[in-house]
Amino acid sequence: MISALDTNVILDILEGDARFGSVSLAVLRRASSEGRLIASTPVWSEVCAAYHEASEAVRVLEAMTVELVPDDMEVAVAAGTAWRAYRRAGGTRRRVLADFLIGAHAAIKADRFVTRDRGFYRTHFAGLSILDAAAK
Repeated sequence: MISALDTNVILDILEGDARFGSVSLAVLRRASSEGRLIASTPVWSEVCAAYHEASEAVRVLEAMTVELVPDDMEVAVAAGTAWRAYRRAGGTRRRVLADFLIGAHAAIKADRFVTRDRGFYRTHFAGLSILDAAAK
């Protein structure tokens, strides 16, 4: 089982989020026990941005056994297509293209997606299996 991770789950754990940290950690442990943990280029970038030193973020992600699986043309095309459909349907710029890259990556490269943002990803990536890190 390959589980793609969303940034919010990783940062919940690393920042000790009072509301979601323990739930995200439990879900991450479950996913890890069932197979590989992967993350897209945008997720790695967002986690690195949260650290003063990007090298520390890389060390932490590697210690968590989160593998960087880079995006490719298939992911880029799927993300662009989903973004275009979102905007044509009246979607605002509240969502950025990175959200669509993360979702497309999970849909193509993983068996499931670990996130707290299940509504958005279920709406825009039909068929994406989600392990909900917001459920208690």
